Amino acid sequence: MKALITGATGFVGSYIAKQLAAAGHDVRVLLRSTSDTRFLDGVTFEACQGDIGDPSSLNEAVRGADLVIHSAGLVRARTESEFYAVNALGTANLLAAISTHAPNLKRFVYLSSLAAHGPSNSREPRLLSADPAPITPYGRTKAQGEEMVRKWPLANRSAVLRLPVVYGPKDLALLPFFQLAKWRLAPLLWGGRNIISIIYAEDAANAAVSLATTTADVGGKSYTSDDGYHYSWRELYRFVQLAVGHRAFLIPMPLWSYYLAAAVSEGFGWLVGKTVPLSRDKVTEMKQSHWVSSNQAIETDLGWRPKVTFQEGALLTADWYRQQMML
Repeated sequence: MKALITGATGFVGSYIAKQLAAAGHDVRVLLRSTSDTRFLDGVTFEACQGDIGDPSSLNEAVRGADLVIHSAGLVRARTESEFYAVNALGTANLLAAISTHAPNLKRFVYLSSLAAHGPSNSREPRLLSADPAPITPYGRTKAQGEEMVRKWPLANRSAVLRLPVVYGPKDLALLPFFQLAKWRLAPLLWGGRNIISIIYAEDAANAAVSLATTTADVGGKSYTSDDGYHYSWRELYRFVQLAVGHRAFLIPMPLWSYYLAAAVSEGFGWLVGKTVPLSRDKVTEMKQSHWVSSNQAIETDLGWRPKVTFQEGALLTADWYRQQMML
């Protein structure tokens, strides 16, 4: 089948492209003129110039597609309007193009985030049927993207996959945690007692590919996934220490210190005109006691299960960082 992937040059998108190509599908990727295709080395694909922010550029990209996996999105921005332009409006543009130019599409998969659904009050994940309860601009705009998919006239051919924290080779978001562990430091918010779900990038991509290619009835449904466990940040850091081969000194950090660091980080970002990984919104997410998900629905409907736990994935990720001279 012909599969279009948006965001294929990014972290998770590149794994999706690789897995679809390996399975024998014809992979088409949406590329901007500035796209860096390094993550697609070794993947056979058809390049299609376009941008989800430019509706007219999407017509040829979607034409003839059997599957579309929409993984493009902003995870960092300086304003909510910047998030909205890509995560919500960009999704609407893509859906409109499909409706007109790919009416025979078999499946549309929207890669969303647990941030769109909202944090839990306990180790029990929020029900998939619960109303979205995002707490940051990123989460709100991903939830708006989900809503556009649900209201789409072809919604019965769609599926939403809400991912928790995704990590693995090619990821830079968790690199500072590995670097700090190498320096024998573990500055964890409130001692690292908050609980999260996490998933290895290849597993996250496989969940998306499985939803896109299954013959099971997943139309109009939403799913979450993780590696099968819920971890405290302290537990995650223990596996990071094993991966880097150093024992780190745990430093319980108060909330105000994280917000102060985020404010300084944002100020630097405004000065240089760039987005930064540590923002006050990110701290707002980090301070929640539980960000947890479940594989129950996707396992029931597809028989899907993750293959890599964080203990195994941390070793693989640390090896990649070393190969890239980052660790």
